[in-house]
Amino acid sequence: MRKDGVRLKNIDPMYSIVPHIMDKRSDSQNYITIDIPVEPMDKYIRAKRQEGIKISHLSLISAAYVRTCAEYQQLNRFIVNRKVFARKELTVGMVVLKAGTLEKETMSKLYFDVEDDINDVQRKMDEYIEKNREEESNNKTDKIIRTLCSMTFLMRFGVSSLKWMDRHGLLPKSIIDASPFHCSIVLTNLGSLRTNHIYHHIYDFGTVSQILAIGNLREVPKRSADGVEFVRCMPIGVVMDERICSGAYYATAFKRFAEYLADPKKLEGEPKVINRDF
Repeated sequence: MRKDGVRLKNIDPMYSIVPHIMDKRSDSQNYITIDIPVEPMDKYIRAKRQEGIKISHLSLISAAYVRTCAEYQQLNRFIVNRKVFARKELTVGMVVLKAGTLEKETMSKLYFDVEDDINDVQRKMDEYIEKNREEESNNKTDKIIRTLCSMTFLMRFGVSSLKWMDRHGLLPKSIIDASPFHCSIVLTNLGSLRTNHIYHHIYDFGTVSQILAIGNLREVPKRSADGVEFVRCMPIGVVMDERICSGAYYATAFKRFAEYLADPKKLEGEPKVINRDF
């Protein structure tokens, strides 16, 4: 029995069959770009700053995803060993650069509740970044990587053993908690490095079902009553495992995601709708 998920048996037969046809995430990837207008986010951030409250774009993106998962719970599913699971936790993996360097980075994950609002997300984000940015600090992920690298003669055996244990639900909770490959999504902000968005592959190892990569702001043509106008947008490259839910479900969920960012006030307070798989 997995420590991080509950197996779903009473689901559409199609979703029971598909993992046997496409047994790897790398064989099941779909790609989409979502262009999010930044003006509503900037306006909200400025208004909050006047109230003495710091809100970041990254926190808004994270809060919008958390709020979307509250309503569209299938986003938080994953597939391991051809079986469909509902995740027990809502986690976001994130890469953080160590202070004062471009070479040293660390990757860990944040834990959220579906009831969290933008203020909860911002607080957890600040705590996470502060904890992981110090050059001397080492999180659970850093420690487990160093342990494996210190035993090069056992590295291949050790990694293979972890993969086998993961496939059969035997991976200890302590390893799952330390692994950046076991989370709801991975979120990376390439725009902070002045880099365009990419489509980052999802990993065959672990349980990540979606990766969101934010890129440089860009002007996107939009049709209006006066013709065509160019809207400044934040592009997000999304790579998703198509086996956990239908394309229509993904489309509806990410449409809601965009709606939250078009009106960030909807991210305040508890969600109006919470759906759960178990």
